[in-house]
Amino acid sequence: ALLINEYGDLDTLLARAEEIKQPKRRQTLIEHAEQIRISRRLVTLSRDVPVEDTLDSLECRTPESEALLDFLAKMEFRTLTRRISEKLGVEAPAIAEPASAAPKAEKAAAPAEIEHPPFDADKYECVRDMDALSVWIARIMDKGFVAVDTETTSLDEMRAELVGISLSVTPGEACYIPLNHVEGADDLFGSANRLDGQIDPEQALAALKPMLEDASILKIGQNIKYDAKIFARRGINVAPFDDTMLMSYAMFSGLHNHGMDELSETYLNHKPIPIKPLLGSGKSARTFDKVGIEDATKYAAEDADITLRLWQSLRPRLHRERVTNVYETLERPLVPVLAQMEMHGIRVDRQTLSRMSSAFAQKMAGLEAEIHELAGETFNVGSPKQLGEVLFDKLGLQGGKKGKTGAYSTGADILEDLATEHELPGRVLDWRQLSKLKSTYTDALQDHINPETGRVHTSYQQTGANTGRLASTDPNLQNIPIRTEEGRRIREAFVASEGHKLVSLDYSQIELRILAHIADIPALKQAFRDGHDIHAMTASEMFGVPLDQMTPEVRRQAKAINFGVIYGISGFGLARNLRIPRAEAQAFIDTYFERFPGIRDYMDKTIEFAKAHTYVETLFGRRIHTPEINAKGPGAGFARRGAINAPIQGTAADIIRRAMTRIPQAIEGLPAKMLLQVHDELVFEVEESAVDDTIARVKAVMEGAHEPAVEIDVPLIVDAGVGDNWAQAH
Repeated sequence: ALLINEYGDLDTLLARAEEIKQPKRRQTLIEHAEQIRISRRLVTLSRDVPVEDTLDSLECRTPESEALLDFLAKMEFRTLTRRISEKLGVEAPAIAEPASAAPKAEKAAAPAEIEHPPFDADKYECVRDMDALSVWIARIMDKGFVAVDTETTSLDEMRAELVGISLSVTPGEACYIPLNHVEGADDLFGSANRLDGQIDPEQALAALKPMLEDASILKIGQNIKYDAKIFARRGINVAPFDDTMLMSYAMFSGLHNHGMDELSETYLNHKPIPIKPLLGSGKSARTFDKVGIEDATKYAAEDADITLRLWQSLRPRLHRERVTNVYETLERPLVPVLAQMEMHGIRVDRQTLSRMSSAFAQKMAGLEAEIHELAGETFNVGSPKQLGEVLFDKLGLQGGKKGKTGAYSTGADILEDLATEHELPGRVLDWRQLSKLKSTYTDALQDHINPETGRVHTSYQQTGANTGRLASTDPNLQNIPIRTEEGRRIREAFVASEGHKLVSLDYSQIELRILAHIADIPALKQAFRDGHDIHAMTASEMFGVPLDQMTPEVRRQAKAINFGVIYGISGFGLARNLRIPRAEAQAFIDTYFERFPGIRDYMDKTIEFAKAHTYVETLFGRRIHTPEINAKGPGAGFARRGAINAPIQGTAADIIRRAMTRIPQAIEGLPAKMLLQVHDELVFEVEESAVDDTIARVKAVMEGAHEPAVEIDVPLIVDAGVGDNWAQAH
C-alpha cells in the first residue's frame, strides 16, 4: 500500500521498480512482476457480465419461514435459528446436539440425526422401458447425485454378469432396472429363457453411461469399487463418487463392521431385506438372475435407498468426527487405484504350481516318516486327536489340556511351546505348514486363474483391518509365507508377461523407522540416518557384541525382538518365535527396554491416551478405536497390544496408501502397471525397456509419500528388485 501510494498505480510501480531502495522489495517486484499482474487480474471484478436481475427483484421481502428455518436447523445454526424464530414469531425446530470431538466408543454409533420416511418396499418402482428410465435419468441430472447399486451373478467382479441396476435420489423413493433375469433350468447350450418386461442391457447402459461418467453428478455407493468394476468391464468409468462403507470406516474403525446391513441397523434402525431367502442355500442355491423381478425390485431398490440414507447421515459426521482428511486423502482416492490393479491381475503359471504341489506332497511324506520314527509308531499326523495322544499320553510331554470332547488341544501355540522340549512337535508344525501351502496356494491358486485373462485377480478390502492395512481376498496374496524356502518358492509361479519384467519396490523396515520417530529414540534414529544394519546395531547394543563379531544367530534374535516389540510381544511369545526357554526370552526383552527406554515411555503414554479417549491415532489423523482398552480380563491385554501397535502399523499403512494414489500419475506414459500391494511392498509389471524409469519414478513417490503432511525424523528407504517372476523380483 505504501508503494502504490508513492508511485500512484501498479503499472507505474512495476515500471520504476529499479528505483526502490530496499533490496528485498526491489528484487521481489522485478522477479515476480508477471505473477503480480496475474494477481491483479484475479481480484478485478468483471464489468461485462450480463445483468439478469433488476433492482426490483432484489428488494427486501419476508422470508419463507419454514424453508429458512429447516435449512438453518440442518446446518446446525442454533443461535441464528433461535433468533430468527423469535423475530418471525414461530416455533424453532429442534436441532440435535453435536457429537463431541472425541466421542466415546459407545456414543460413536448413535442413531442417525436426520428424519427419514419409513421404508416401504411396495413403493419402489420397477423400470421396464426406456421412457421410464429417461424419467429417472432426468431426475438424477436435476438432483446432481444418485445412489447406485448393481445386482450380479457372482461376487467375483471379473466373472460376474450384470443382472440389474438400482437407483435412488430421494429417501423412500428408489427404482430397479432389471436387465438379465431368466427363468427355467439352463438348456443344453447353457442359457435359460430371458424374462419379458426388461430393457435391452446395451440400450440401458448406453443411456446411463453419460450420467455415470458426468463429473457434475455424484455417484454414491456402498463398497462402490465393486460396482465401478462391473461398469468398467462394460466401458463405463464411474466418477466422481462417495462410498458410505469408507465413510463409516474412516470414522469408526475398530468399533464395528462396515457392511450395509450393520450400518443400516446401527444408523437407520432398519433391518434390510435379507439376501439368503432369495438365493437359497445348498443344492437349492441360485444366482440373482434366477430371482423373480418383483422380489428383486424390492431387494435391490431398498439397497439403493439405504445407501442414500446412509450417505445423508454419515457425510456430515465426517467433519464433526474430524476425519474428513482421512476420508478424502486416504480412502476415497484409493478406490479407482485398487479397482485398476484388481482388473489388471497378475499372471500365474499353472504348470509351476502343479510341480510345486507334487514336490510338497513328497516332502510331507518324508516329514511323516520322521514324525512316525520320533513317535515310535505310525498315526495320522493330520488328526489332532491321535497327535494329542502321542504327545501327552505316549511321550509324556507336559502341558496337555483336554477340551469338551475329551481330546487334547494341539493348536499351533501349544506345539510351538512343546517344540522347545522335543523334536516331534516342531516336525508337525513343518508338516502343517507344507500342508497349508499345498491346499491354500499351490492347489487352490490354480482354481483362481481367470480362464479369459490367464491371470489371478485378487480383491483388496480397504476396511479389512482396523489399522488401515489393506486385506487381500479371493485369493489372499498377502499371507503367502516368506520365512521358509517353500513359501518363498510359491512366488516363482507369479510371472511377467512376454517382453515384461516384474518389479518389486519394498519399504525397508518402515515400521521400525516410524517407531524410532514416534518414540523419539536417538540411537535408532541415528542408526537409520547412517544407514546401519538396524538388527545388528540392536544386537550390539543389547548383548555387547562388536559389529565386526556379529553372528547370524545373535542378529536373528535381535531382529525377532525388534519386530516383536512393535506388536507388544511378551516373553512367552518371543520364546515361541525363537524356540528358546521363556526365562531367556524375557531376559532379552528386559535388556531391550533398558537399552531403549524411550520405547517403554511410548508404550505407557499410548496406553494412557487410549484409556482416556478409547482410540489412538496415526501421524495422519486416522483414528483406530480401542473399545476394550478399559476392560478387565484377557481382552484388555489384547487391546493394549493393539493400541501400542496401531499408530505404527497404521502410519505405515497410510504412507503406502498415499504413495499408491500418487503413483498412477507418476508413471503415466510408461508401459507399466501396478499389480499387487503386499503390506510394505508394491509389485509392477513393466516392459523391459522401461524398468529403470519406472523404478526411479515410483521410488521417488514412495520415499516422499509422507510429505508434505508429516515430517519424519528418519529417511524412508525403498528397495527395488527386478525379475521374470515375483520371487526373483523380491
